[in-house]
Amino acid sequence: MINPDDVIAIDIHTHAEEPCGTHPDDGYDDFQAAMAKYFKSPHAHPPTVPETAAYYRERNIACVIFPVDAERETGFRRYKNEEMAELAAENSDVLIPFASIDPAKGRLGAREARRLVESFGIRGFKFHPSMQGFYPNDRSAYVLYEAIAEAGVPALFHTGQTGVGAGMPGGNGIRLKYSNPMYLDDVATDFPDMPIILAHPSFPWQEEALAVATHKPNVYIDLSGWSPKYFPEILVRYCNTLLRHKVLFGSDWPVITPDRWLADFERIDIKPEVRPLILKQNAMKLLGLGAAKQG
Repeated sequence: MINPDDVIAIDIHTHAEEPCGTHPDDGYDDFQAAMAKYFKSPHAHPPTVPETAAYYRERNIACVIFPVDAERETGFRRYKNEEMAELAAENSDVLIPFASIDPAKGRLGAREARRLVESFGIRGFKFHPSMQGFYPNDRSAYVLYEAIAEAGVPALFHTGQTGVGAGMPGGNGIRLKYSNPMYLDDVATDFPDMPIILAHPSFPWQEEALAVATHKPNVYIDLSGWSPKYFPEILVRYCNTLLRHKVLFGSDWPVITPDRWLADFERIDIKPEVRPLILKQNAMKLLGLGAAKQG
């Protein structure tokens, strides 16, 4: 298990790609190549879960890792939650497993969520409304949210524009409209005890995300998917003030590495007393990892 005192940071947002970098469907190579071009990724192939663990272990950083179940919309076979969880368990000194379930699976998905928490140690769930093709406040998703809320674990939602499909014809069929963070205001209202993480600076809806996180006690923001040097000024201001206890370090590995993110984070105007909150302490509290030693 992760000892918070042994890590310098907790990355709340990393992706488990296909095992050994394999690509199960026609078109997956093009999809990954477009992603690498958009994010200027240094990886020749998507890293495996053990490779991810080795990278983070070398840097004394813990991370939340998850697949994305978007096979219904994209046609790409999902990385099985169970397989990813088993690999994370073998690297539990640095990896914290979240799962992903398409909300369209309804009660079947809710049963899977309960089983994953009870039998596989899943600590939260990842949703990507644009890739999964649903509005987060669609009532058909609520049966799955109910199972997550009962388990007492967080739900992390992609918000804002996505680099997935960027530059491909028709954006590879991915629609941005589903990822407006304001839809999550309904979810936060209806599930007030379920921690909700709004992933990424939510371009072009940054102020909507800040409004929801300020208004709803159970809503957090992760800073993944962008280099900090591109953060809008209003986001930096809220990180330093009203949301200092609700903002989380996230990289979006493997398309953005922690090395790049942390180097750029050092160069932006975040107050010294806020930096440890963002890098580790807020995530520790959210994930129930216990108290770190005070320096």
